[in-house]
Amino acid sequence: MTAKTTSIGRDMNQNPRLDLFPAVEPYRHGFLPSQDGHSLYFEECGSALGLPVVFLHGGPGSGCGPKHRQLFNPATTRVILFDQRGCGRSTADKPLHANTTAHLIQDIERLRLHLGIDRWLVVGGSWGGGLGLAYAAAHPAACLGAVIRGVFLSRTTDLQWFFHDVRQCMPDAWALLAPYLNGVDASDCAVRICQHMLQAEDADALLLAQAWQSWENAVTNRSYTTSQAAKLDDKAAQALLAKYRLQSHYVINKCFFPTDGLLSHLSPLVDLPLHLVHGRLDWVCLPEAAWAVHQALPHSQINMVDNAGHNPFEAPMTGVLLQAIEQMVKQISAKG
Repeated sequence: MTAKTTSIGRDMNQNPRLDLFPAVEPYRHGFLPSQDGHSLYFEECGSALGLPVVFLHGGPGSGCGPKHRQLFNPATTRVILFDQRGCGRSTADKPLHANTTAHLIQDIERLRLHLGIDRWLVVGGSWGGGLGLAYAAAHPAACLGAVIRGVFLSRTTDLQWFFHDVRQCMPDAWALLAPYLNGVDASDCAVRICQHMLQAEDADALLLAQAWQSWENAVTNRSYTTSQAAKLDDKAAQALLAKYRLQSHYVINKCFFPTDGLLSHLSPLVDLPLHLVHGRLDWVCLPEAAWAVHQALPHSQINMVDNAGHNPFEAPMTGVLLQAIEQMVKQISAKG
């Protein structure tokens, strides 16, 4: 089968939407019944009669925010957003306990059944993109299609890029992490950072979390402004520690993907409508990762977006992403 490649501006409607949809509030929210000590927050937005869509946030360790709701047309979609185990408004006494990709895939299925949804469209970005592919491969019969932005595959090359190699683009911002990596080989940087994050006392771990956050923001936005680390109140400090400890838990385990990598397990998706969107200037997730998925699934459509990086709310990424979602919704709805 011949691979189909597109780029920004191609296969788009003549007047694509370039801005977010208006802000909306959930018409329903709650928690899934607790499992393994985890209570998962979820919310539903848009139209109760619209096409069901599940949104998978990035991280690992982040959560859903109000702006994520605005990626979807509230008149045509029933969007379900939830905070993954140990993230956001979800709660757990031991956030790292029973917290693996397999558990998250099980949670997504529990949520689908809890809401009485037969099949839904999967939308995810960054870590949520990798999770979306893993979920769809495990439960293809539950999926109508998938839109994946800035996919993260957690390969050794992906981790080495983020924690070491991209320093060549942002040497000033890299100086924040450099003290933690003196004498460490490039291939071991991710492990060293994550081990320190998981093993250090709170005060020391918090300094690393702030350096990690600043590095992540600089690479995401492709800009860096020198500033002193902000003083956080106790609640904000604990939230930051929780985020990066959970992210470390996943990264050090290569996101609990199969030992031979996620790419070799995507064959169940050969007939699933799939649209990949990736910024050519993405310094967090390698653009080559989206291309690798596209080569593994040549029926997929791919948009390599010029002049866009990792941030989904950066123009022109926002316009292309919204258009990809709109096209997928129309395509699925037309099939009935």
